[in-house]
Amino acid sequence: MSAGNLFAFVLFASPIPTFKRIVRNKSTEQFSGLPYVYSLLNCLICMWYGLPFVSYGVILVATVNSIGAVCQLVYVTLFIIYADTTRRLKMSGLLIAVLCVFSLIIYVSLELFDHQSRQTFVGYLSVASLISMFASPLFIINLVIRTRSVEFMPFYLSLATFLMSVSFFAYGLLLHDFFVYVPNGIGTVLGVIQLLLYAYYCRKPSEESRLPLLGSHG
Repeated sequence: MSAGNLFAFVLFASPIPTFKRIVRNKSTEQFSGLPYVYSLLNCLICMWYGLPFVSYGVILVATVNSIGAVCQLVYVTLFIIYADTTRRLKMSGLLIAVLCVFSLIIYVSLELFDHQSRQTFVGYLSVASLISMFASPLFIINLVIRTRSVEFMPFYLSLATFLMSVSFFAYGLLLHDFFVYVPNGIGTVLGVIQLLLYAYYCRKPSEESRLPLLGSHG
């Protein structure tokens, strides 16, 4: 699974150009922090799913997502620092909500479920959060189609999502783990859609190419 881990790390690192620009300009401009909040919650839930408290034999899922959670927390923190007051309050509230939801998931899964039913409970939550994370870049499809430009379609994020999804889809099939292969199968399809959009619109004449950024929709 070294390939899946590598693609996951590329995925987690792909927003770095975005945040270099945010820090340089000391502003989040018109870009959204929502995908990073989705990703943080997803990484926390998948990390919990991969730990022996919940599942056996998928520790790689836990290690990869623990690193991912740290990366997303850094991105959300930077977004809060450089956002205007209204968006700073909104993002801070969302961050607190994510941490509260994750704490509640841990408490409920440990107190109300035995080990087998706990894996099922957290597994379904991880499926839902993974699909949300994979789908979050699709929020900007309307913007891409309307502007006929891929400036706001983060190519490396889309590519890394696709490659990671394929790798973990294969990993889940190998382990016969429904909660790993189903969401990553969906992620593979969504990744293909994003790459096809990029391939189509990158050939269209557009403004001077800029760093790939995540567009704003909230």
